[in-house]
Amino acid sequence: MVRQHIVFLTGAGVSAESGLSTFRGKNGLWTNEEWLRLASADALYNDTQKCLEFYNLRRKHLAEVFPNEAHRMIAEMEKDYEVTVITQNVDNLHERAG
Repeated sequence: MVRQHIVFLTGAGVSAESGLSTFRGKNGLWTNEEWLRLASADALYNDTQKCLEFYNLRRKHLAEVFPNEAHRMIAEMEKDYEVTVITQNVDNLHERAG
């Protein structure tokens, strides 16, 4: 029996429910001009320490949040369906959900 294939397209909104800020939303990361500057190659080269502090803060926050119901539901569907997740997220919450 061939399993039905389901494709999920996700972005920052799915992880916002877990407590991660989006980048472009109302209170997104890029509303903070300093953070926007620090997320650039120029900042990595010219202000390495502050750039690393910015990314370390992001990694610390990621360690404090967990997959939400949407992440878990998608993982659960893999029991009955062939599931592909296409996402721009780099937060690993889909993987952590299973």
